[in-house]
Amino acid sequence: MTQRPEPFALSVPDEAIEDLRERLAKTRFPDQTPGVPWTFGTEVSWLKELVAYWHGEFDWRAAEARLNACPQYTVPVSGIDVHFLHVTGRGPDPMPLLLSHGWPGSVFEFLDLIPRLTDPSRFGGNASDAVTVVAPSLPGYGLSFRPGQKRFSVAEMAGCFATLMTDVLGYERYAVQGGDWGSFISTRIALEVPKRVVGLHVNMMPLPRDPSALTDATPEERTWREELEEFLKIETGYQWIQGTRPQTLAYGLTDSPAGLAAWIGEKFAIWTDSDGDLFSVISKDDLLANVSLYWFTGAIGSSFWPYVARLQGPWPIPSDRTIDVPVGYAAFPKEILRPPRSLAAKTYTDIRQWTPMEKGGHFAAMEQPDALAHDILQFLRRLRRSD
Repeated sequence: MTQRPEPFALSVPDEAIEDLRERLAKTRFPDQTPGVPWTFGTEVSWLKELVAYWHGEFDWRAAEARLNACPQYTVPVSGIDVHFLHVTGRGPDPMPLLLSHGWPGSVFEFLDLIPRLTDPSRFGGNASDAVTVVAPSLPGYGLSFRPGQKRFSVAEMAGCFATLMTDVLGYERYAVQGGDWGSFISTRIALEVPKRVVGLHVNMMPLPRDPSALTDATPEERTWREELEEFLKIETGYQWIQGTRPQTLAYGLTDSPAGLAAWIGEKFAIWTDSDGDLFSVISKDDLLANVSLYWFTGAIGSSFWPYVARLQGPWPIPSDRTIDVPVGYAAFPKEILRPPRSLAAKTYTDIRQWTPMEKGGHFAAMEQPDALAHDILQFLRRLRRSD
């Protein structure tokens, strides 16, 4: 028998907050590596400033209250307690939309995006475009983690979320959206239960990363191959350690909040469209809310598991199959990888919308919530009309 979701509110004990502050106050910093800033990792002066703010000014209770302002639930699915936000759309016929985050993100990524989707008239849009959002914490991430629980691959996460949407929440048809691992999860759901999926929208295109497979490439595809080769050479060290020795890395990041902030903060700093100034597009408070959730839940080690499954198993999207549901893609200019449409069309056979975005990077829901919401709702509006 399917269990009913239980209402949930986050409340971190005062002792855990005090312990965090004490650890931050005792941080030992390394010296700064010579060379161009950020070339070899997180800049020491940047991290010192962030740690000082985290210790003395950041208000976790305010972040906690902001999350708790969204209706939240937990329910047993696939052998674990899954945490999710469930926000009803304000409109005549809200379409269910499953939002999936990625690494090193959390449901905190979506707090600016969700109201723009569920209540578009509040932001100058049309109430008829409203959606009802279901935004789970990925299994093994944040509030969908308990010490000792089983680990999940992308395929298993997709199965878990498909069960949540239909068997638990009763949605026979719904749309899916995501970036980073969320784009893989959403694509996998569209692959496995296409009759359930009204449409698939992504802001990262999860195509296979094999430069040698690109023969007889067009100029656009050759550019993609060059970018991919550079990415694989310079930017994938974190993937290899997380995918091969996740336990060893987890010790340091679970014990040192400054180390955790350096590990996660580097990705935010490098992957955003911020001209080298992360806090011009994502505030310290929003970054630290996300980092703090990893800290308080102790979930950083388990969050590595999709990398383990990918590096030690097959590509999450089978290469011999295609995605045949309607697809929309928001192509943000500073996303870590930006494949051409010609390559995407080999896997996604029904691309209805391909939008070159003016500004934004990997954390689009936080960097450009208005632009991302507009693109999602425009895509879904087209699908409503076609139905």
